[in-house]
Amino acid sequence: MFNRLIFFFLLLITKSGLAQSVSEMPLYPAAIPGGISSAIQEKIIFVNGGVRISNVIAPTLTRFSPAKPNGISIIICPGGGYSRLAIDHEGVEVARALNQQGITAFVLKYRLPNDTIMMDKSVGPLQDAQQAIRTVRMQAAAWGLNPARIGIMGFSAGGHLAATAATHFTSLADATSKDTVSVRPDFAVLIYPVISFNDSIAHKGSKTNLIGKNPSAEKVKLFSNELQVAKNTPPVFLVHAGDDGTVPVENSIRFYQACIQNKVPVEMHLYPKGGHGFGLHNKTTDDKWFERLLNWISSSQKD
Repeated sequence: MFNRLIFFFLLLITKSGLAQSVSEMPLYPAAIPGGISSAIQEKIIFVNGGVRISNVIAPTLTRFSPAKPNGISIIICPGGGYSRLAIDHEGVEVARALNQQGITAFVLKYRLPNDTIMMDKSVGPLQDAQQAIRTVRMQAAAWGLNPARIGIMGFSAGGHLAATAATHFTSLADATSKDTVSVRPDFAVLIYPVISFNDSIAHKGSKTNLIGKNPSAEKVKLFSNELQVAKNTPPVFLVHAGDDGTVPVENSIRFYQACIQNKVPVEMHLYPKGGHGFGLHNKTTDDKWFERLLNWISSSQKD
């Protein structure tokens, strides 16, 4: 508990100031679907000045509410190769920037694939993403949100999770759920995302962590999200750097092409440089992708 309090204290103190209010809640009100009791404990580590969380066994949703909510909300999935979560610069920092624009943000601390804590590690993260969307939609009125303006954003492997949520919503990851609340996000924001599990462009760590070392061809196809885009996929905003040596830019390009083919509204911004994991700030350019995102969100409201 002591380490946890220190962790959230560090996250709440930033140069940009505090959100109007911050509230963390368990993602599931009761038992976690498909969960297995385990002695594994969550870990918080510091890497190159950043905060990382691993061994997530109890998923949470942390709500960052702005002083004047405009009704739009975005669920944020930090990256980390499905092995840990870059909870600070791909989570809290982004939530705070959204708050400054009147957008209510939710940082999702999702479970990381692990055979010792879940019956099917390949669907555990998606269960959490769908539950997050369901929770925000059910509580929209209480939180002053528009239930038809709920987006999902993901970075790197978190981008894969967000893309999965945006393309797999017609079937519930928790097959036992009887809830009829829609888990379709209204838009998706994918930042240097892992998209494909095709060997030629896949991020091997994310692929292995989620679906194992020797997955079936069917499972590879299922979680290659460029192959899952359909006409009812929500609008998409993509950002990537051409020199990304971790997740090839081809991931975003293929998803963009799939959206075009299926007539899904999509906007993509590619930067020549920036590498991987730059979060809000690509220091190689004066162009700010976050400003482009705000323009896209504003324009889509007028459609």
